[in-house]
Amino acid sequence: HPRRSAEDLLAFVLKKKRIELYFDYDIPIEDHEMVFFRSLLKRRGLSEPFEYITEEIQFFDCSLGITKDVLIPRQETEILLSKAMVAIVKEGGQNKILWDLCTGSGCLGIGAKKKCPDLEVTLSDLSIEALACAQKNIEKNHLEIQVIQGDLFAPFHGKKAHFILCNPPYISEEEYVTLDDSVKRFEPKNALISGPSGYEFYSRLANDLPSHLYPGGKVFLEIGSGQGKMI
Repeated sequence: HPRRSAEDLLAFVLKKKRIELYFDYDIPIEDHEMVFFRSLLKRRGLSEPFEYITEEIQFFDCSLGITKDVLIPRQETEILLSKAMVAIVKEGGQNKILWDLCTGSGCLGIGAKKKCPDLEVTLSDLSIEALACAQKNIEKNHLEIQVIQGDLFAPFHGKKAHFILCNPPYISEEEYVTLDDSVKRFEPKNALISGPSGYEFYSRLANDLPSHLYPGGKVFLEIGSGQGKMI
């Protein structure tokens, strides 16, 4: 919806809520604000996602900074976390360890820690750039969370967790070609493509999870459409 995008961007430029544009419809706009607004409109017109333009998103009661080194957290990921937290809160966070693998912006682990402060949370990712974004988001939300770099379970050698969250790459190379331009042109490819089948990360998880989970441990994964039965 072009009109909605334009309103959202104007609200961002004027540091207002979108609804306030309707209440204050006759407020003057400074020249520098108009120049900035037009530059953002141009980027949006070229299909750049709104979140990369504003460099921020609200996710699970957290304010997160977003860079082009990380995927934009989707509503489905927020639903995954809300369902996971029902089970996690029920068990209590005291002395419980939670890992967020393939963390990207840190949205899952940060959201979990904010909801359940007693959890001992660690974020990991292969991408150093993604972890830099996640670290800033930890500080932005005033949380104590560990960040470690490495490929899936490599940085957790000999360690175990009670809860593991993971939103891995799960798109096949064939599917990637069919994705919307706004995704293909702007979002990090290595955070999307799993490999030829789309199941590569789940195969690795299936192999390595048992040795990294405490008895009764729980795993919460985001999966692709139609992948449920196989996974």
